[in-house]
Amino acid sequence: MADVTLAQLVDWLGRFRDLVTEKQSYLTELDSAIGDADHGSNMARGMGTVMEKLGTPATIDELFKTVGMTLVTSVGGASGPLYGTFFLRIGTTAGAVSGLTYAEFSAALRAGLAGVIARGKAEVGDKTMLDALVPALDAWDAAASAPWDAAFAAASSGRDATEPLVARKGRASYLGDRSAGHLDPGATSTALLFEALAGALA
Repeated sequence: MADVTLAQLVDWLGRFRDLVTEKQSYLTELDSAIGDADHGSNMARGMGTVMEKLGTPATIDELFKTVGMTLVTSVGGASGPLYGTFFLRIGTTAGAVSGLTYAEFSAALRAGLAGVIARGKAEVGDKTMLDALVPALDAWDAAASAPWDAAFAAASSGRDATEPLVARKGRASYLGDRSAGHLDPGATSTALLFEALAGALA
């Protein structure tokens, strides 16, 4: 029996859409301080378009192919290609199935992480979405139970840890030391992604 079903994954995406829409102004405020001031609007618009296009996918790879391609083609800046690649890799690794074990889902998430690293060329500590994504997946794998809760908590801590960091990647890096003292918008939306996952799998 699958631990993570196709229906739960669709619910995850819907919850993520709702969260980035609710927090759109906040994400934009964070991005105004160190970026292009468009992360909130980009993510809200992109996930809104995703949910409009989903239809009724038959398999997990079909689901995430639609999600990834929609984000890559409809969201500007770095967030579209990075989130799009993340979801595309999840789908490719999961395959044409309608359910996954927790271990299989972890492997798919880690394939998504590898895609983000390959595309963004960033590392943990660069003040990017990786600062939330990497500890979330580590916590997922280490959890004895309820891995979604552990992942959400770790993503939130990782987000908070970006505040004192000096950005080494992306537009924020142009600010040098002035990028310190602000949460990273990408790490913040990544924490919302795991908040949505915790809600869908609990």
